[in-house]
Amino acid sequence: MDYAGVIAQESERMADALATAPLTAQVPSCPDWSAADLAYHLGEVQDFWSQIVGHAPAGPDDVDDTERRPDDELVPFLRTRTQALLAELAAHDPADPCWSWSSAGGTVGWVLRRQAHEALVHRVDAEQTAGLPVGDPGIALAVDGVDEMLGVMVSGLPPWATFAPDGQRVRLLATDAGREWVMAFGRFHGTSPSTGREYDEECAELVGGAPWEGEDQDVTAAVAGAAWDLELWLWGRGSLDGLARDGDQAAIDRLRAVVAESTQ
Repeated sequence: MDYAGVIAQESERMADALATAPLTAQVPSCPDWSAADLAYHLGEVQDFWSQIVGHAPAGPDDVDDTERRPDDELVPFLRTRTQALLAELAAHDPADPCWSWSSAGGTVGWVLRRQAHEALVHRVDAEQTAGLPVGDPGIALAVDGVDEMLGVMVSGLPPWATFAPDGQRVRLLATDAGREWVMAFGRFHGTSPSTGREYDEECAELVGGAPWEGEDQDVTAAVAGAAWDLELWLWGRGSLDGLARDGDQAAIDRLRAVVAESTQ
């Protein structure tokens, strides 16, 4: 997938949408944010990752803080940070080593994928803030977005941690793509060797990204629909209304809560 092209297109669409919105307009999915805050957020994120890729494989210790400009300069600022990020990504091979916070990361290719979906989600925010129709990115990108959300943003334990499942599972099915995912609930245990912090928290792990080989009764609930509708719901940018549900609604609500916690 052309992730650099996605970053370029979605970032431009986001900036164009925000340019039509009042700077003080509230972002529906993030009520504490204004349109100006949203522009600064993606600009700051892209500035951070342009520095990370530029300094690869070094970590974030030497990354400069991103100064916030006056509100009326933030949309143009976002456009410059998109170009800076794209320039650094173009200067590296996707296989090049690069710092990331994820156990699934470690390459520039990981940054490309993560920043493509970061721009996509916030483009949706910008369109909703500006009162514009939310554009569908197409099945392939939406499926990849669901996969990245569940497999990277939510799942993925560090090597020092363990996962204790509690028996509840939720299946998600993208009916327009023939793809499904099964998420198992449980608890995340472990002690970070770098900070000494002890963890004992609820989480969910991806246990099936292909046809589920267990029995139907092993799945507590299921959610099915178009991949884009699934992605919007998982990210809190859309509702369950257009999705088919089966089984325990509490388990479905539990998945959304775990996802929200993992994507703050």
